[in-house]
Amino acid sequence: MGFNCGIVGLPNVGKSTLFNALTATQAAEASNFPFCTIEPNVGRVAVHHKRLYEIHRIAKSKTVIPAQVGFVDIAGLVKGASKGEGLGNQFLGHIREVDAIAHVVRCYESDEITHVEASVDPIRDAEIIETELMIADLEAMERRIEPIAKKAAINDKEAKETMALMGPVLEALREGRPARAAAIPEGREDDLKGLQLLTTKPVMYIANVDEASAATGNEFSARLAEKAAAEGAECVVISAAIEAEIAGLADPEEAQEFLASLGLEEPGLDRVKEAGYELLGLITFFTSGPNESRAWTVPRGTKAAQAAGKIHTDFERGFIRAETITYDDFIAYGGEQGARDAGKMRSEGRDYVVKDGDVILFRFNV
Repeated sequence: MGFNCGIVGLPNVGKSTLFNALTATQAAEASNFPFCTIEPNVGRVAVHHKRLYEIHRIAKSKTVIPAQVGFVDIAGLVKGASKGEGLGNQFLGHIREVDAIAHVVRCYESDEITHVEASVDPIRDAEIIETELMIADLEAMERRIEPIAKKAAINDKEAKETMALMGPVLEALREGRPARAAAIPEGREDDLKGLQLLTTKPVMYIANVDEASAATGNEFSARLAEKAAAEGAECVVISAAIEAEIAGLADPEEAQEFLASLGLEEPGLDRVKEAGYELLGLITFFTSGPNESRAWTVPRGTKAAQAAGKIHTDFERGFIRAETITYDDFIAYGGEQGARDAGKMRSEGRDYVVKDGDVILFRFNV
């Protein structure tokens, strides 16, 4: 269980290189010309939670099963995409299918790699994408709202409720703000998602920098980070070129030495995955036993019975209790038995709200 993240951006910003590194394949051809990617490449990537491997080590499980994230490499977007320029219509269709958007922005100068706008300006580039998505949403909303407004005018109850949602969204789009920034009525967040608008998708920015700037960032990435902070969005600085080199190293120790030589503690791709979890409000809980240790992804606020249902519907249907240990206690007391003996295992009911890092044994009866 995880989420699907669409990798978007202008042509030649490093999307396919990033995708290749994420999936450790050459599934996406990376070439120096626009529209190299025509059909979206899709790959699922293991999330290498350090906590999971510590749990696995202590429990001595036979196997370890990490959570997974889906990444979709979508064709580069250009000005006019909302009107069908380039591969705009295909791009916009593919982006509707993902949970979140990873917006790759070029943050380095290069004489060897052409820029579709002929210069490097991360704010301008990010705004090109945003504008095209907002235009597409605005046109879709204006087509949909007219018949609803007519019904609302004659006091149709359902139409009036829909107008209360769509009105603020349309206002935001007309003002040049994304749909997710609209002042919608409280409690109607799920209804907003139901409109299937492009600009309701949460966004993380990926500042693709040169190798020398991978550890500290640069002036371009700093400007992008400021933009992200102002929007309440995530921003991750990586060098797609470095990530591609790391992906090509089969020896984990060699990869770690390579990272250390660059002043990096972990691959940038790990930070991309972590930012995706934060962006979507997801947490991880673990199950562990002799056969396997496994990571599970659920939305923050998920209750114990619902979490059990992520493993198997029978677990939720026949839920009895959730025997729960915090990750820290599991490690400190040497696993399940040690935590149990120390009184650190709690018996929680079906309405217990699962916490990030919980190690849970579900008891059920069907």
